[in-house]
Amino acid sequence: MSEREPIHEPTLPLFEDEADWVHHAAERFEGSNAEDILIWALERFHPKMAISAAGGVDGMAIIDMAWRINPDVRVFTLDTGRLPPETYELFEKVRERYGIAVEFEFPERTAVERLVNAEGPNLMYKSVDLRVACCEIRKVVPLKRKLATLDAWVAGLRREQWRTRKNIAKVELDRDHGGIVKLNPLADWTSDEVWDYVRSNDVPYHELFDHGYASIGCAPCTRPVQPGESERAGRWWWESETDKECGIHCSVGLLGSKSDAQREAEARDVSAAGGVDAPATEEAAS
Repeated sequence: MSEREPIHEPTLPLFEDEADWVHHAAERFEGSNAEDILIWALERFHPKMAISAAGGVDGMAIIDMAWRINPDVRVFTLDTGRLPPETYELFEKVRERYGIAVEFEFPERTAVERLVNAEGPNLMYKSVDLRVACCEIRKVVPLKRKLATLDAWVAGLRREQWRTRKNIAKVELDRDHGGIVKLNPLADWTSDEVWDYVRSNDVPYHELFDHGYASIGCAPCTRPVQPGESERAGRWWWESETDKECGIHCSVGLLGSKSDAQREAEARDVSAAGGVDAPATEEAAS
């Protein structure tokens, strides 16, 4: 583990000894396949473990694997109120195919009302701060409420998806959510490997993948990707300087996403320095 330490804060223990067994588990399962990790996790944590699914093909592959191990596996999703209709169709297919009643988690109504009434329904396009506030109310807070009832959760994160995910471990301590265990059984899979599994096992998948989408989120914040673009390019595409995260897998404040106040301060500094622009993104700087 010391050779590949996760870069996003929730994976790091507050005290080394409090999660010693998690580190041992991470080392033990780093070379294991996804099914072996799920067998171990279901034996250890079920029924206090659930798979997080948002419509992504990775989550569907995990649901299929886990169901083959234990048909009583639990699955939950965050219903933000802005999901594409195809997402609901997919979860109906999950119910029909696997007999799994997906557990829907909803945002707190009055919090959504206050934000939308103050800033408008499409506030996410106005500023990074407002987009993050929308994600916080619709996704981050409901997730925290859900995970407070669990001992472990499973996500479809993969290292190749995006720079903020390149060092995730297959077994992690989720410090942002009470120190519960977070499992990323597909961490070392490629996109092609996921699709091979889905097609070989006739796993249901989100219809929007047949229309150029590579990642699924809320309808106003997701678009198809263009040839040559990364999987995450279709998420919050109007934000060129952010980490393409909403905060449910790693705290946005701990990453490189800039607030509007920071952008304005940097612009003032550039102006005061004579108008010499600094690199706008991590990629540009490298």
